[in-house]
Amino acid sequence: MPAPLILASASPFRKAMLDHAGLDVEAVRAEIDERAAEAPLLATGAAPADVAEVLALAKAQEVSNRHPAALVIGCDQTLALGDEIFHKPADMEAARRHLLQLSGKTHQLNSAVVLVRAGETLWSTVQTASMTMRKLDPAFIGRHLARVGEKALSSVGAYQVEGEGIQLFERIEGDHFTIVGLPLLPLLAALRELGAIDG
Repeated sequence: MPAPLILASASPFRKAMLDHAGLDVEAVRAEIDERAAEAPLLATGAAPADVAEVLALAKAQEVSNRHPAALVIGCDQTLALGDEIFHKPADMEAARRHLLQLSGKTHQLNSAVVLVRAGETLWSTVQTASMTMRKLDPAFIGRHLARVGEKALSSVGAYQVEGEGIQLFERIEGDHFTIVGLPLLPLLAALRELGAIDG
């Protein structure tokens, strides 16, 4: 019998993606301090994609320690504009600053996913999407944030491409699932390879 599947995340978007793909998965929030975990990486100049992978692994390991019989899916996403890594905005003013900074530029979304069982890393990957925002008028940013409200605070770029955030973009290069924060196709292939889902 395959090991139970656990998603080491409280993200409703990631849980919904797995549910829609037909996976029977339980969501368990990882008890880690993400900023503390990434601080030494940033201090040594780690690439944003590596930061995403290390954080995904830290989440999966923490949950795996509590659920050693389960196959744990860990994931994380970083947004990089050049060498700068963005985090979820703390408030609407921070969201406004994020969008002003991203306006007219191309940034990268690095989405990492790992599989861990009994503390052992079985598989990992990082997929990257390039996102080019159109030049945004500051007044439009204000109106946009007023419309989307607190949802702007739930993602690293202060936008959701699956909603009104799509209006902010001029060009997108990359897989939809990577953009939303979980590279689903490589994950499903790995789960089939491990015999965790029907192949």
